[in-house]
Amino acid sequence: MTTLLIILIVLAFISGAELFGVMIAAAALGAFTASRGFTVEFDGMIVSMFGGATDDKAIVLSTIPMFIYAGYLLAEAKTADRLVRFANALLGWLPGGLAIVTIGTCALFTTFTGASGVTIVALGGVLMPALVRNGYPKKFSMGMLAGTGSVGLLFPPALPLFVYGTVYGLTQVSDPAAAALWDTRRFLFAGIVPGILTITLLSMVAVWVARKLPRQKFEMGELGRSFLAALPELFIPFGVILGLASGFALPEIAALTVVYVIILEVVILRMLKPIVLWSVSREAMAMVGAIFIIILASTAFTNYLVTADVPKMLVEWTREHVESKILFLLALNLLLLFVGMIMDIFSAIVIVLPLITPIAKHYGIDPYHLGVIFLLNLEVGYLTPPVGLNLFITSIKFQTPVVEVMRATIPFMITLLIALAIVTYVPALTVVPEAERTGPVRTLTAMIQTGMEEAKVSVPEITLVDATGALLKDAKGQSIVRKFIDCNTITDEIQRGSCQALFFDVTDCVPTKGAARDAKQTECANNAIAAWAVKELNGDLNDLEKAVITISEVALVDSAGDPVKAANGTPIVKRIATCGPLTGTERDTCRSLFVEASSCQIQPHDVTECVTGGKDAVTCRKAAIDMCIQDKTVSWVEEYPEAAAAE
Repeated sequence: MTTLLIILIVLAFISGAELFGVMIAAAALGAFTASRGFTVEFDGMIVSMFGGATDDKAIVLSTIPMFIYAGYLLAEAKTADRLVRFANALLGWLPGGLAIVTIGTCALFTTFTGASGVTIVALGGVLMPALVRNGYPKKFSMGMLAGTGSVGLLFPPALPLFVYGTVYGLTQVSDPAAAALWDTRRFLFAGIVPGILTITLLSMVAVWVARKLPRQKFEMGELGRSFLAALPELFIPFGVILGLASGFALPEIAALTVVYVIILEVVILRMLKPIVLWSVSREAMAMVGAIFIIILASTAFTNYLVTADVPKMLVEWTREHVESKILFLLALNLLLLFVGMIMDIFSAIVIVLPLITPIAKHYGIDPYHLGVIFLLNLEVGYLTPPVGLNLFITSIKFQTPVVEVMRATIPFMITLLIALAIVTYVPALTVVPEAERTGPVRTLTAMIQTGMEEAKVSVPEITLVDATGALLKDAKGQSIVRKFIDCNTITDEIQRGSCQALFFDVTDCVPTKGAARDAKQTECANNAIAAWAVKELNGDLNDLEKAVITISEVALVDSAGDPVKAANGTPIVKRIATCGPLTGTERDTCRSLFVEASSCQIQPHDVTECVTGGKDAVTCRKAAIDMCIQDKTVSWVEEYPEAAAAE
């Protein structure tokens, strides 16, 4: 039955069903078939999305309707005409000046509207005749409009920046440490330098083509008049950037932008009649609803993917087949070009981003750099044959066969790919502001809190042990000692809290500083230390070098508990020594078996039924450890059959 439903969902997607409907159906099907039940699986991420009404995700979501509305108002007020006039007066006298004007105006207008198709339609009728009239080849002019229709998506306040920031934040709900490092407001600045680089490279192509064409005469009077006409609207993107740099909150900036645009276009310039606000509102809110319902559906679908360990499987597959970060970035670019070719930018963000985020994190790619790579790829994808969206919009706009449009865009496609390669492999171009600095008052408050926390700790220095009190040792055979004072040197708040949790847990067991412990307190403290070691040291299988390994050999068994045998019929026993010569993924795979088995020995979970004290308790605990190791071994053999069979 499940297979039939999956086939029906796939057929619905192929047949053109709404994307959000397909994602909701897939998420619901996954929730119904999961072991924890529909309510837990389906509701979890939805509750997370709407539960935190004051967190960063909700704040960014609240700005999306306002920026969309402002963009629609500017498009309706014919802002494009005034921008083209000013840009032409400013740069038209340069070699390739009108072409540079075209590129810059397209970038600016796309920044307002957040949609490259709207830019081609709105500016094509103005710029295409002007380019041809000034001697530019028609084929080149058409290719330039198609190729530059999306180059403004990296500049704030372009809508994809906000959607990407929101979706990325939602993907980090299960990882508080990563979520703490992400700030959508900082991300808005990340694409400015890559965007300028892209525009510069495209302008160089335009100048080369137009080097022999006649130039427009420079007129100071026309420059002044056009500047005054365009200045109020030119101020908007720069005002947003200045507001962000000055520390204003995103909702404040978004609300002020809408108010500014309405007063400017309705009251001062009178480009819009008040009655038009209603019709524009309906169109804008329809777009808002579409975006929000896609984000909602993708959130539920992402929760199912995470529950089904799809990101984890993708990470493992990538680790096995892609050895280097350089190759991964190349593969990522190829994937995203394909995605950008067949999907609109918002659908691509909400579907693909949750899948590639954990893989990129594994290769150490900065999340802000990943965001710029992601959006720039989607920009280029709009132009990628055979089904890039901008190709068809341009074809319809200028009544030209798609094949001719494809040929016309080749120089710009190549230029955008060069820009993409530079941005991908030169991460220094992705510049973000520093995180907010803490002032003297906050520093003093933190010092006081640290002092209060230290006073609460009864044991400032702890030697790690397992649940029985046996010492845990590092790879050199030395006892592992943790000091509370060292936790205070950790700058990351999440990591510092994890470090301090060990001392607070032990203090709960041994509340009096310096007092002798009774047997019950000692047992409680040992269990707390062992649980912390399993969670913090052995819990992250992506960082196995810090793990504590107490078991040096493991006999492999199958799900029935029978020994796994080699080709010659002898039972297979894995030894930790065989992991030493291995490297990369093979080493991690080998060591993960012993890390999991050691966790069973350090802190076995199923010991609640064991009687306290005596031989029965020891026997019961040993049985619990053996059962835990067997379960971990079976899972490892099923997940890594080739490694299990290797000598």
